[in-house]
Amino acid sequence: MVLVVIVCCLKRKLAYDSFIFFWKNQGQDRQIVEAFLRSYGPLQVRRYSYLEVKKMTNSFKEKLGKGGYGSVYKGKSNDGSLVAVKVLSKLKGNGEEFMNEVAAISRTSHVNIVSLLGFCFEGSEKALIYEFMPNGSLEKFIFDANSPNRDHDHHLGWEQLDQISLGIARGLEYLHRGCNARILHFDIKPHSILLDENLAMKISDFGLAKICNKDESIVSIMCARGTAGYIAPE
Repeated sequence: MVLVVIVCCLKRKLAYDSFIFFWKNQGQDRQIVEAFLRSYGPLQVRRYSYLEVKKMTNSFKEKLGKGGYGSVYKGKSNDGSLVAVKVLSKLKGNGEEFMNEVAAISRTSHVNIVSLLGFCFEGSEKALIYEFMPNGSLEKFIFDANSPNRDHDHHLGWEQLDQISLGIARGLEYLHRGCNARILHFDIKPHSILLDENLAMKISDFGLAKICNKDESIVSIMCARGTAGYIAPE
């Protein structure tokens, strides 16, 4: 009987210690992100409250996709225009990908780069609000093409693929040479290429991006960045 009581007490203590550790880490992560947002200066995109994000997505009613980063939902802004809301996983790192995405995309303005319209950082809730791209990612057009149940509307001709390839090249050239700072994406793949209603492409997913000074000729990274199969060989 005594042994059972001791075991129960130990389990409760471990659970309590784990909660305190998680709570402290969450607090430190919030401080890191808030410090970054303050040091970055005035942003050209709006900061939304979590309540506003919940309202624009109708309580996250329509999910567009899901990945390791979190989930994307369809939403509507106050002016009635459609938006895509990426809600980041609460357990995803210390906010580094969130900070990278806000810092990188808020510096850009190009026809081949997806527009960041706003963000939300409130407690453990992190979300990014983008322009809505009705045709989704290039991934479904490429990989669905080999499926026996494929939708013929998802077929891309060689001319369209050629235009998409040129758009990717133009977008990367802008990121590397056209911005005030050089932005290295590090995760170009079909999933990060979005298509609008006219199948015009835009680069998205800047969570692994690195911002460098324009005069830097050599960039060092501590570990490989990107998705296996798409990482640059160098």
